[in-house]
Amino acid sequence: MKTVEELFAELKAKAAAGDPASGTVKELAKGTHFIGKKIVEEAAEVWMASEYEGADRTSEEISQLIYHLLVMMIDRKLELEDIYKYL
Repeated sequence: MKTVEELFAELKAKAAAGDPASGTVKELAKGTHFIGKKIVEEAAEVWMASEYEGADRTSEEISQLIYHLLVMMIDRKLELEDIYKYL
């Protein structure tokens, strides 16, 4: 199990390394519009899982939404501190 901070550091390292086999690198290469569509898709899946699929499935979908949000942060060159100030 990892924290959001650990995952963010891992994703930033993958992005910096530029490994073409990395899903994170591939998503970043597709750009902001693609990442945004993934966020919207995952947010809808969180909602549907919350309504109809139970806690485990909801947790899984929330984790996927967090992943894509972190990828967008990397794409937009944001740090966790940039969002913490609004929490």
